[in-house]
Amino acid sequence: MKTNLGIIVASTRTGRLGERIARWVEGEAKRRDAFAVEWIDLAEWVLPYYAHPMPTRIAEQTYADERERAWTGLVGRMDSFIIVTPEYNHGYPAALKNALDYAYAGWNRKPIAFVSYGGSSGGVRAVQQLRQVVIELQMAPIRDEVNIPFAMRAVDEHGVPKDEFPRKRLDALLTELAWWTSALKSARDRGAMPGS
Repeated sequence: MKTNLGIIVASTRTGRLGERIARWVEGEAKRRDAFAVEWIDLAEWVLPYYAHPMPTRIAEQTYADERERAWTGLVGRMDSFIIVTPEYNHGYPAALKNALDYAYAGWNRKPIAFVSYGGSSGGVRAVQQLRQVVIELQMAPIRDEVNIPFAMRAVDEHGVPKDEFPRKRLDALLTELAWWTSALKSARDRGAMPGS
């Protein structure tokens, strides 16, 4: 049975490279029998900066705004995620942090993987920061990641890396993500909770 994989495009900038790279990731994920892939483009999810007086885990239960409810519903339907993110000033985009902060329960006990791109670092510093955030959201970050340095010249017009190494890394990432998705979905379906 296929599991629901959300591919999150983190950049919202005009002319962004991330959309092309995410399309490559999407295509490779769709080749796997394990996944029903859903495209989640943050440029299409314009959420106001989080301003609720209560923490998300409480506030999300009473969101009045239809867009906020739709976002938490989408997150809740997914079984796993891949974030495709650039690195901005050694970090990740503000729109991504805001989107992560708008949900809580829907992220819990689900695996997440990262594909990053940028200059000389290939986005690794953005991913290191994201790992801290998603752990706080009770997610399981996958060890394998894809980092694409000097991305503007490292990928073709379709976002496919010219070098074989990132392609091999994505293959390993998807294999691990499929295993973790199945294992954690099975545990969630059984209602298995720590200490129970």
